[in-house]
Amino acid sequence: MDDSLFIVRAALSFLVVGLLMIWGWRVLNWLWLKPKKLEKCLRQQGYTGNPYRFLSGDVKEILAMTRQARSKPMPSITDDIAPYVIPHYHQTVKSYGKNSIRWFGPSPRVTITDPELIREIFTKFNEFRKPRVNPLLGLLFSGLLTLEGDEWAKHRKIISHAFHQDKLKSMLPAFYECCTEMIDEWEKMASVNGSSEVDVWPFLVNLTRDVISRSAFGSSYEEGNRIFLLLDEQTNLLTQVVQSLYIPGWRFLPTKTNRKLKAMDKDIKDSLRELVKKREEAVKAGQVNNDDLLGILVESNFKEIQEHGDHKNMGMSIEDVVDECKLFYLAGQETTSVLLVWTMFLLARYPNWQTKAREEVLQVFGDGKPDPDDLSHLKVVTMILNEVLRLYPPIVLLGRSLSKDMKLGKLSLPAGVVVSIPTLLIHHDPEIWGEDALEFRPERFAEGVSKATKSQGAFLPFGGGPRICIGLNFALMEAKMALAMILRQFWFELSPSYAHSPITVITLRPQHGAHIILHKL
Repeated sequence: MDDSLFIVRAALSFLVVGLLMIWGWRVLNWLWLKPKKLEKCLRQQGYTGNPYRFLSGDVKEILAMTRQARSKPMPSITDDIAPYVIPHYHQTVKSYGKNSIRWFGPSPRVTITDPELIREIFTKFNEFRKPRVNPLLGLLFSGLLTLEGDEWAKHRKIISHAFHQDKLKSMLPAFYECCTEMIDEWEKMASVNGSSEVDVWPFLVNLTRDVISRSAFGSSYEEGNRIFLLLDEQTNLLTQVVQSLYIPGWRFLPTKTNRKLKAMDKDIKDSLRELVKKREEAVKAGQVNNDDLLGILVESNFKEIQEHGDHKNMGMSIEDVVDECKLFYLAGQETTSVLLVWTMFLLARYPNWQTKAREEVLQVFGDGKPDPDDLSHLKVVTMILNEVLRLYPPIVLLGRSLSKDMKLGKLSLPAGVVVSIPTLLIHHDPEIWGEDALEFRPERFAEGVSKATKSQGAFLPFGGGPRICIGLNFALMEAKMALAMILRQFWFELSPSYAHSPITVITLRPQHGAHIILHKL
């Protein structure tokens, strides 16, 4: 009996020791052996950068430089914002050149700025996939943005119906109503003296939130807005979380932050689920309501299922639709609000372009209600918006990961590497845009994007390739409508109290708002 017990204990001891050795080897490989192997491979191909440092890599320096940059506004108002917005990235490229490496913990990120290589990355989107980030971000970013392969193709096909140009035109009344309400508020503020200093940023955030609420949920606007306020709170909390190095498994611990994030996620999804179920029941009963994004999405999904049968691989589940509804808000509201705020900022500094845009708007629309077909005739406004997107792109960095060894041009990239595409640096590159790359010159887009970039494909405000942002036309249509209505009622200039401080919180935002003096026309 004692011998049997001894044998069992010995076997268990060997098992535990064996498991610990396996686990220890995997940790060692993850934290040291694999990073050093990747570093050697990349350096052999001409990539340079800081040597890999155990566990943290460059994270400490990245966080320290970012905190320092955000501690005070830029010393002067300039459009050379890269040293402030992405200070460590800018410093790395300055020190080591465009072919440089940055370390996010044990993961190397190689810089790709060659437009031809970027085009190849976007084209081979099944090989160059979205990088895995802090899993807690899955509470916020899901749906089309994070899906891959067949699931992405299925969702893209169904959702594309909601963003067809004819469908978007039906949403313009919602755009117009929201813009009118914001402008009425501004007019009241300027009614006494004919002018007023306004921080336009929160107004533009509320405008785009209202637009996406009404165009996404229609008659359920109030409930949609409540959900979006919860999403705002979740976004701010997650932004704080991801600014530190992620430890695998940390999200499962019942910390106060984790519990709060999961509770908010449940509240949001429960509310959205009820909205989706009600709309699905209405569609099945023949009560079609397809004048908002949710209605179009549900109807498109219903038709897909009917066409192919109720097969598990056809159509989207309720949970899929819920995830896409969350993405409608985040992508639609974020992109358009930052585009509008930086457009007002730049037009306030360049009154000649503000005047040109206003003259065009009055010529095209007069005093009448903006017509959807006439929006395409706003050539000067389109040039201005493109130049704003070049100087202040909503997303300043794009990333793609490799799950297997890949060839990219003449490069041989090993699995485990993350490819980093610095949109902001590419948009400001004198080799692509000329010596005036840091100047606001909308005329560079007078003959279109292709001519402006010399057909290099270096204009990436909405990504590129088959995975280009599906809401591109929605964002531009909303921005044109809002800008046209603002220009007809006001001319504006920067306030002396304006503090220039663009920072990235999902998108490129003004940290201290956008204080502008509005003059009623």
